Amino acid sequence: MTHCTGMTGQQQVLACGSWPTPITSELVVRALVGLGEVALCGGEVWWAEQRPQEGGRTQLVRLTPSGARDEVLPTPANARTAVHEYGGGAWWLHEGQQVAVWYAEWSDQRVYRLTAGGTPEPVTEAPAVPRGDRWTDGCVHPDGTVLAVVLERHAAGGRARDVRNEIVALPVVDGGEPEVLVTGPDFVSDPRWSPDGTTLCWLEWDHPDMPWVSTRLVVRSGAGDTTLVAGGPGESVVQPRWAPDGTLWFASDRTGWWNLYRWVPGGAVEPMVVMDAEIGKPPWVFGRSGYAFLDGGRVVFAHRRVGADQLAVRDPGGRVIDLDLPYTVLESVQATGDTVVSVAASPTREAEVVRFRVVDERPTAMEILRPARDLGLASSWFSVPEHVSFPTSGGETAYALYYPPTNPQAVALAGERPPLLVLIHGGPTGAAQAVLRLGVQYWTSRGFAVVDVDYRGSTGYGRRYRERLDGQWGVADVDDCVAAARWLADSGRADPDRLCIRGGSAGGFTTLAVLASHDAFAAGGNHFGVSDLEALARDTHKFESRYLDGLVGPYPARRDLYVERSPIHRVESFDTPLIVFQGLEDPVVPPAQSQLIVDALRAKKVPVAYVTFPGEQHGFRQAANMRRALDAELSFYAQVLGFDVPAEEGIDPVHVENLRARR
Repeated sequence: MTHCTGMTGQQQVLACGSWPTPITSELVVRALVGLGEVALCGGEVWWAEQRPQEGGRTQLVRLTPSGARDEVLPTPANARTAVHEYGGGAWWLHEGQQVAVWYAEWSDQRVYRLTAGGTPEPVTEAPAVPRGDRWTDGCVHPDGTVLAVVLERHAAGGRARDVRNEIVALPVVDGGEPEVLVTGPDFVSDPRWSPDGTTLCWLEWDHPDMPWVSTRLVVRSGAGDTTLVAGGPGESVVQPRWAPDGTLWFASDRTGWWNLYRWVPGGAVEPMVVMDAEIGKPPWVFGRSGYAFLDGGRVVFAHRRVGADQLAVRDPGGRVIDLDLPYTVLESVQATGDTVVSVAASPTREAEVVRFRVVDERPTAMEILRPARDLGLASSWFSVPEHVSFPTSGGETAYALYYPPTNPQAVALAGERPPLLVLIHGGPTGAAQAVLRLGVQYWTSRGFAVVDVDYRGSTGYGRRYRERLDGQWGVADVDDCVAAARWLADSGRADPDRLCIRGGSAGGFTTLAVLASHDAFAAGGNHFGVSDLEALARDTHKFESRYLDGLVGPYPARRDLYVERSPIHRVESFDTPLIVFQGLEDPVVPPAQSQLIVDALRAKKVPVAYVTFPGEQHGFRQAANMRRALDAELSFYAQVLGFDVPAEEGIDPVHVENLRARR
């Protein structure tokens, strides 16, 4: 182990990786809340909070006009749906004599109704298959009597091909049987009633397309006539929303970027906001809202470019004005009158619920309704990311967020370059987010540099950039992650002998694929990643069961590519120490995927550590497990790279098999 000697000013001179930091795993999860959708109803503001300290359950919180903040759901109710396994859009409001909320309960996936001061009452029957009827993305009819809602029905046996997705009309006041409104397409989403309740719109798509590849926006009138408004092969339509004047707005990437359009019933589609920026985002979860309607015919919307979100307003004349806000990520944009409410975050602040007025196209009267955690830390502890571009294979360019090591109380040894941790987001149709994440600062405050790679296929750079991963998963993403690490090492910002790489889900696959094909890295971390593409194609859930057709090739016709790119078939060249984390109830990437790679590395005597979590699914939601995953990964890198973990943190070392025999 390398130890430090000396001080410089008020800073200790220490080996990178061993810097003392208050950003421990305990702080990372302490009072941590993940903020979900926001809704406005009857003068109230509602939002969802995912709480690791409460077993990962989702609580609903409402802020009344008087300023009182109430927790809506009684313990242990959990507003979370399992549709598409990723969920989202699990609760819906209506303003009648009093505000009522309907929500999908995680434990049984039934729909419940709750009014102020009451107890949850089931609206749907218990299905024959436990948790077999799953509900999401509801829209309450203007008269409050019926929900248009997505129903995902699972038959006995659990096979993806037997899952049926439909839109149904669910009576929610007087009882009655659900009526199927839309059936036939492989997938449906976003059922939305028009303001007068006479017309319904929805999105639909079919295998093998994903919703960021091709969708169809359909409208059905009260007379039963249907109209294809937009979409089709090669066009992704997302987030349809009726304006108060009865026109239908949506985001489409027909120009290469998700921009805003409007359809006038009986008329044509009109472009409303056209720019080289993404107004939409990939619908991995239901219930996304990137724009909303202000008074005076104005529209407020979030758009993403150069790795960050910005909020803007379109006035009735078509002029677009960016709003000066201190945020780089904006989600769940809602509005009423001249007031906007959103979930917002920045590189120095975690997510919070904010409210402000837009007057003369300027934000005023900013309020923080649900503040971020008080971390008790000065901003000098936070590494602020730099958006970078770098050359990659094929003469192309890729992008990333680079975080330098940052600690006001420690500096590196003379001449020492920091170890680098390459982060690979999931999806792979995801994106690096320029927000304060203590899970990143956990590393930078210890002396690691971090690079969060927006490899080809990532969102935020237009459709063409997304499509550069078509047929190239396991090739282009691998090249980009290796190129990012080598580019930073060549520029002196990382130690070429201490490059580490980690990712979860699809990012876990890329991690494994990199380590099975390149010797640039000293260690890797795989969080519930894919090791066998064939097994994933055969065994995963319905939503992603044909995803690999576009990313790799049709299966089994191109089985050769599945075998060639699967890390499990390339373990003969896999010689890099690896730590693997896996939830034992993961339906997206089943535990067998992790077990396969761990067993193969054990047989080769490659250093490996395997940490499993009973009760966890795809991504860890329980505080204790989140802490253990962080600390175990730190312990693993410390053992492999040879630095000390501060003893005062009391981290239980992870057991690394085969490490001693190799050192």
